[in-house]
Amino acid sequence: MEIYCTRPGCVRPQNSFEDLDDTTTLKTIQQKFCTACGMPLILDGRYLPVRLLGQGGFGAAFLARDRRTPAMRTCVVKQFQPAGDLGPQQLAIAHTLFEREAEVLERIGNKHPQIPDLMAFFPLEISSQIPGKQDRFFYLVQEFIDGQNLEEELKSQGKFSEEKVREVFVEILKILSFVHENDTIHRDIKPSNIMRSKTNGRLYLLDFGAVKQVTQSPGVTSSGRSTGIYSMGFAPPEQMAGRTVFPSTDLYALAVTCIMLLTGKEPQELFDAYSNEWNWRSQGTLSDRFADILDRLLLSTPSQRFQGAQEVLTALNSTSPSPISSPSPPSPISPPSPPSPISPPSPISSPSPISPPSPISPIALPSPHFSTFEVLRGAAFTGFEGGLLLIVLRSLGLGPAIGTIAWLLILSVLIFVQHRRFIEKYDLLILAVVTLGIVFFIPPFNQAFLREAILFIPIFASCCAVAFTALFRLVSKLIAKFL
Repeated sequence: MEIYCTRPGCVRPQNSFEDLDDTTTLKTIQQKFCTACGMPLILDGRYLPVRLLGQGGFGAAFLARDRRTPAMRTCVVKQFQPAGDLGPQQLAIAHTLFEREAEVLERIGNKHPQIPDLMAFFPLEISSQIPGKQDRFFYLVQEFIDGQNLEEELKSQGKFSEEKVREVFVEILKILSFVHENDTIHRDIKPSNIMRSKTNGRLYLLDFGAVKQVTQSPGVTSSGRSTGIYSMGFAPPEQMAGRTVFPSTDLYALAVTCIMLLTGKEPQELFDAYSNEWNWRSQGTLSDRFADILDRLLLSTPSQRFQGAQEVLTALNSTSPSPISSPSPPSPISPPSPPSPISPPSPISSPSPISPPSPISPIALPSPHFSTFEVLRGAAFTGFEGGLLLIVLRSLGLGPAIGTIAWLLILSVLIFVQHRRFIEKYDLLILAVVTLGIVFFIPPFNQAFLREAILFIPIFASCCAVAFTALFRLVSKLIAKFL
């Protein structure tokens, strides 16, 4: 039988023992040691690591077998090794936090079928390879979910359809509803932490391990600030700034996960840093209600988002388009803070206690969200069509009053259909080319102008509309900044 050594830096971690092929010996032997470094291989007297699953700055995860079960149940052993420069007090804090998070995982995992169960938690202290020194390792054993995470699924199968994105959205919302009701916030929702089981196709929410918290800092300060734990691109502003986090913090990350799966693009590619806005609608197609809900969850201010997972599910399944009430302010999290910080090797998240969610009330969905590029593109199209319309109305000989009213009405319709996204993207280019051709080649529509003017006027009008819109948008942002 093959057993994998869990000591970091072992030069030959793979060990082979022929005597363990005998079931009786395997069940009764007290211990086996690594032939290269002398590390005990049978963890907590029962767990046999067989291969490395993943490794990072905090430690490693191993696929293991539980020899105390009749079928040698497969499980995951997570090992945490604090940084070597931590003092005794910081090591004590790390151990306390690791144990606390194991308790959280045991409480919620064993009660929900889509969260891995906690099977064991234990420390291991052994003699170091450096004479006179002791090494201390922490282990957390979880249920093994045999499957593929959504990040891997996205790479292998391509971007998701609306149906698949909706499935992920609804399933994770149901899990988050349970997690938040149990006074916990995940704080690291992303595709790589959502696993689809090969056996039943069910989605599981992973990575509740304490390692993610310990690798950053010990918790929340007395001022209510949270740790700076997050995955870049998925965390909302309050989390990246280390401020108080809310259930809506997880919902924001879930919305980012959905638009990543829908578009096949990284979050950084979908966020316009210049305008501080998400620009994802032009990259994928969703139903209006679903897209509006995601836009609301992606708002930068926590109080403007949906405040709970159940509230989002209600809005998603609602048939009424009319708003009922506005969101209530979110309840902040105020867990106790350990005595001193621990230096972080990598920014990742983990759960933290929260206040129970407030009663749910339906929320008005936001109007369709437009990026700066989409706004300027629409202005260019509207200006171009306005110039062509001016040529047509003058050529038809309509009086100033009637011509002006007709011009304004038609432009209003054009702006409305763009706002409702009845026409967008390539529709605008196609319409512009078709209308230009009609005006240019049909005599009744171009009698009042020279052929050169028919090209110049709409292009000039388009440029003026873009310049005016850009100036107006800039001035409005400056005014909003100072008010």
